[in-house]
Amino acid sequence: MIRAPIFCTSLLVSDSMKNQKLILVTGGAGFIGSHLCARLLKEGHTVISLDNYFTGSRGNHVPGVEYREGHTKDIEKHIPETPDLIYHLGEYSRVEKSLEEPAIVWDLNKAGTFGVLEFWRKKGGKLVYAGSSTKFGDGGLGRDQSPYAWTKATNTELVRNYSMWYGLPHAITYFYNVYGPGERSGTYGTVIEIFRQKFQAGEPLTITSPGTQKRNFTHVEDIIDGLIVVAANGEGDDFGIGNEQAYSILEVAKMFGGEIKMKPGSQGNRMGSDIDTSKMRSLGWSPEKKLVDYINEVRKK
Repeated sequence: MIRAPIFCTSLLVSDSMKNQKLILVTGGAGFIGSHLCARLLKEGHTVISLDNYFTGSRGNHVPGVEYREGHTKDIEKHIPETPDLIYHLGEYSRVEKSLEEPAIVWDLNKAGTFGVLEFWRKKGGKLVYAGSSTKFGDGGLGRDQSPYAWTKATNTELVRNYSMWYGLPHAITYFYNVYGPGERSGTYGTVIEIFRQKFQAGEPLTITSPGTQKRNFTHVEDIIDGLIVVAANGEGDDFGIGNEQAYSILEVAKMFGGEIKMKPGSQGNRMGSDIDTSKMRSLGWSPEKKLVDYINEVRKK
């Protein structure tokens, strides 16, 4: 008699199940964070978001993600679990506005990030930190041009040191002017979304003088692709996730069309940013989306 083979159920776990992780996303209710949470959930991971809703929105919640409200400096109180991976996106992220409220910037970007790093030291796992490309602006002078830029630049140094001091894996990424579905407008808004809303409302597009300041604009889907790749295969600093094609703010406004108004220049408004995507490209990543295509779609609506 031929007997049927007996299998141990533990050996039948699929590769996808083996690769499932518990992942924490700080700022998971924000623009980039919500897109990241959706992708991670789609890939079968268990996802927890920690957000204080300073700029995040409950309208960005993704069904299936567990949302917890709180400040990152209190992370140990809100996250008793031990994540396999931490994406730290939950920081203050506006340049010129940061000059008006340095105490808020310090609270969110220094006290908050210190809390995350201490949590990481105690829990272990890998940390992927969202640095700021402002530190590369104007030949490196950009890092000191605003409270936002300085806190973000010095945080990258602290992340590197924690990794070295405590033997922890990490990767530091740099985003370049992210745009796409779900952007916010208003005081803490992004330029593409501000222009989009004004264009659709038939209002003039306001540009901070001189208008020749250049930026690299990167679609949020390209950012998320990069974050996934870095978490899997990246280690260390200088993972620039951005589209190398730069446009002046005036060029972008002209792409939308309509009336343009100039306003006086402002402190912290860097003239350019240096971009280096070589480490990302070595991992097989490259940007797929183009700003001009996105704006053309907006103009058709």
